[in-house]
Amino acid sequence: MMLGDPQKWRQRLISLDERILERILFVWQRCIARLPGQPEEDEVTINLVDLLMKDAVVRTLCHWIEYQFEPFGVDDSGARFSKGIIDLTVFLDFDRETYLPYECKRLNVVHKGARSSLATPYVKEGLMRFVTEQYAEGLPVGCMLGYVMDGDLPFALKQVHAAIKAEATALRARGGIIKGDVAPPVERFRTDHDRDVSAQIEVRHVLLPFAAMPDSGGVSPD
Repeated sequence: MMLGDPQKWRQRLISLDERILERILFVWQRCIARLPGQPEEDEVTINLVDLLMKDAVVRTLCHWIEYQFEPFGVDDSGARFSKGIIDLTVFLDFDRETYLPYECKRLNVVHKGARSSLATPYVKEGLMRFVTEQYAEGLPVGCMLGYVMDGDLPFALKQVHAAIKAEATALRARGGIIKGDVAPPVERFRTDHDRDVSAQIEVRHVLLPFAAMPDSGGVSPD
C-alpha cells in the first residue's frame, strides 16, 4: 500500500522510470541481437528483463524486476485473487503493492509482407488496464512499452495516437496526448486519466524500434 504524500510518490516513480528507461536503452541493442526476425511479445520482454536484471546500474535503482507479475485483488469476503499479469514490474522494496508497472505491446508487426499496426490492442488491452485499475491500483504512475517491430516509429506513433483519441471517452483521458522531450531513437509521450476508485493516473509511453538505432550515449531521455 502506498503511504505518505501521493505527489512525492508520483515524483519518485517518475524519476525511477526515467532512470530505468536509460538502462533499457543501454541494453536494447543486445536484446534485439538475441532475437532476429519478428519475435513474440513475451520473447522480447523475457530477454529485456534478463538483461536489466544483470545490469549493475539497475541493481542500484530498485529492489527487484519481475517478469509477469500478478497483482492481487480482494473480493467481498476478503479473499485474494489474481488481477491479471503485468509484463514487467519494478519493485522498490518488499511491498508487492507499491511498484512501477510496464505493460508491453508489439506494434507494426509484419507477417507475409503485410503490416499490422496493433495500435488498437495497445490501447484496449494495455493502456485501458491502468484506467480500470486492473493494474497499478492506487498508484499514480503506470508505463507502456511499445515494441515497434519494423522500426517505423513515425507510423507507430501516428497509429497509437489515433487509437488513443478514438477511445478518449472510455479512457477518461484528461488533457490529450502530451509529447515528451525525448528525441530519436525513441518516441515518448504521456497521457493522464481519471479513475473511479483512486486519483488520476499518469501513463508514460515509450515506443522502441526493434531495429538498429544510434547509440544513446547514456544520456537521460527526459
